[in-house]
Amino acid sequence: MKPIKKTIALPDGREITIETGKLAKQADGAVEVRMGDTMLLATVCSAPEAGEGVDFMPLTVEYKEKYSSIGRYPGGFLKREGRANDYEILTSRLVDRVLRPLFPDNYHAETFVNVTLYSASENEAPDALAGIAASAALACSDIPFNGPISEVRIARVDGEWVINPTFDQIERADIELMVGATYDNIMMVEGEMNEVSEAELLEALKVAHEEIKKHCVAQMELMKEAGKETKREYNHEVNDDALRADVHEKCYDKAYAIARAGSADKHWRNESFAAIRQEYIDSLPEMTEEQLALYSPEQRIAMVKRYYHDVEKEAMRRCVLDEGIRLDGRKTTEIRPIWCEIDYLPGPHGAAIFTRGETQALVTTTLGTTLDEKIVDEVLNQSKERFLLHYNFPPFSTGEARPQRGVGRREIGHGNLAHRALKRMFPDNFPYTCRIVSDILESNGSSSMATVCGGTLSLLDAGVKMKRPVAGVAMGLISDEGNVKYAILSDILGDEDHLGDMDFKVTGTTEGITATQMDIKCDGLSYEVLEKALNQAREGRLHILNIIKETIPEAREDYKPHVPRLITIEIPKEMIGAVIGPQGKVIQGIQEETGATISIDEDEKLGIGRVEIASKDKESIDAALAKIKAIVAQPEEGEIYEGTVRSILDFGAFVEFMPGRDGLLHISEISWDRLDNMEASGLKEGDKLQVKLIEIDKKTGKYRLSTRVLTPKPEGYVEREARPRGDRGPRPRREGGERGDRGPRNDRGPRNDRGPRR
Repeated sequence: MKPIKKTIALPDGREITIETGKLAKQADGAVEVRMGDTMLLATVCSAPEAGEGVDFMPLTVEYKEKYSSIGRYPGGFLKREGRANDYEILTSRLVDRVLRPLFPDNYHAETFVNVTLYSASENEAPDALAGIAASAALACSDIPFNGPISEVRIARVDGEWVINPTFDQIERADIELMVGATYDNIMMVEGEMNEVSEAELLEALKVAHEEIKKHCVAQMELMKEAGKETKREYNHEVNDDALRADVHEKCYDKAYAIARAGSADKHWRNESFAAIRQEYIDSLPEMTEEQLALYSPEQRIAMVKRYYHDVEKEAMRRCVLDEGIRLDGRKTTEIRPIWCEIDYLPGPHGAAIFTRGETQALVTTTLGTTLDEKIVDEVLNQSKERFLLHYNFPPFSTGEARPQRGVGRREIGHGNLAHRALKRMFPDNFPYTCRIVSDILESNGSSSMATVCGGTLSLLDAGVKMKRPVAGVAMGLISDEGNVKYAILSDILGDEDHLGDMDFKVTGTTEGITATQMDIKCDGLSYEVLEKALNQAREGRLHILNIIKETIPEAREDYKPHVPRLITIEIPKEMIGAVIGPQGKVIQGIQEETGATISIDEDEKLGIGRVEIASKDKESIDAALAKIKAIVAQPEEGEIYEGTVRSILDFGAFVEFMPGRDGLLHISEISWDRLDNMEASGLKEGDKLQVKLIEIDKKTGKYRLSTRVLTPKPEGYVEREARPRGDRGPRPRREGGERGDRGPRNDRGPRNDRGPRR
């Protein structure tokens, strides 16, 4: 196929180009996407047939970055790319969440989408191009897909909307969102904000969607020119319409009764729904020969389960739309009962329990030093993080009997949302490194929002003076065909998320929104519905914030006794080496002597060093601080110091009066009495004595010390006049005339007539 290229102009004059037919031509679809120096290659491959017994869409999206894209070596011993880092996982999730709902419901072939960064620019965020790259690869393939889609990052920088901003612009933005959409509908939103209003968030979505429409048009043109408008034929499901109708007829009323019962017990509902399905399966007659010719007994059971799932979904949705009754009996705007408790654990620096209905989070906060910072070493991000949040979702939280095998994509994604929700309310210039850990003990609806609420409680319990407390709530949507009739649900259950049309998480303070995440599963969701959902979310958020305030009105006045105390001082940049010492001996010695933990960072912009001293013991901090101040202090004329004699010479002694600084104590400055030699001074190496710095030579930087000025001057003492060398003037007159009146040299007699030499 001849290469085909399409160009999209961004509002600021930059261009995105999409090209197919040049690279990776054996994949089902492949495109390269460029913006400036950034280039991504996206490929997609889908199996010809679905796997045996697979009744879902087995989609895998992988986003990977090559270190060579920016001319860097990977870290570590192997010096090669390894497991995906958090940024790659989060980018993969962003793409997956937009693509997955757009595959046909009955398409079950294993499908792999790979997006790889092969060239990068230091100031361009490549994740904003991953969505359009993946969609364009699907558009250029014969894989069934109800796209195209695109993703853009929208940010408000200095009051102006910017599409796909640079890293520098993202740092200055008060709104930063990633938006994924088709030409007609927004499908996914995720981002963070600086306490913005609901109206501002909606405006950002509208601006982003208008840009995405241009991207979709370009992909449609690309698909047409590539001759991929017709997609492959497939048959991944065996269906029996008569069986479907029979399942609906015999099970719908029973399922509706369970949905209408309004029980808050998740396990009872699940068991009751499962019992209806099992009762139907047990009542199935023997298969006819006609049926056996079409499908096996196992396939019939699989069909029943699939059809019953649709029955259960319909029953729940109609119960909400027709009667306003939710699965647990709540009203659409009602938040489940909440109870909170702080200081729940004695060991952590901060601890809290947040329980909302059947969702429970145990959240702890740990305060540490600069040495505890997270070092980020990614392709385009080499930095340190001082505010960390980790989220854990053990299987027992949902009653599952299976092992917990490390951290998965769910933990990374949910933890990232909670982190973004809280970080803008974290106090500026906070001296500690802070780590929040949320362990989900129960889960039935939005454990990430429980993490946000529990995180706030834990921070306040630890004594962290947040700008404002943050809370979060998950919103849902149930709608009929065309969204003519719909219901917005506050604080959704897990089943309402699974069977509903929207999962919209909103976090914020009393002043505005701090983060959001939205996944939409239906077509044609209007901005009017979104606006109503946002306003209803605000009411729920304020309700939860009131409960948080009742639990702990404000942060602890002081940290708990076992929290390490910490102070930070600034020192001249050139003194950093003196504090560290050769091979770190000085700083290690101070830590051993005082028991304090010391770390030093250099601020290249300000040209200073920041020294952080931490210890649970105030005396240790004071001792370490005194030693460091002694090292970095600048000598001042007229100051008195405690010194140590380091060496003795004929004309005086060298005294170390400050760490690493020696001065000359001349023999004439030791005593008011005249000393003929240093032995008369009585000084020995290692002696301690007080000295006064009487002069700093401006040219050489040498120091003159004195001890005699620290003692009273004897009565009648006459100071000998000191005359600068080289400017002594005429010598005192001798008897017999001036020095210059001695007569000619030759009048003194021959030089050799002085007598024999001794």
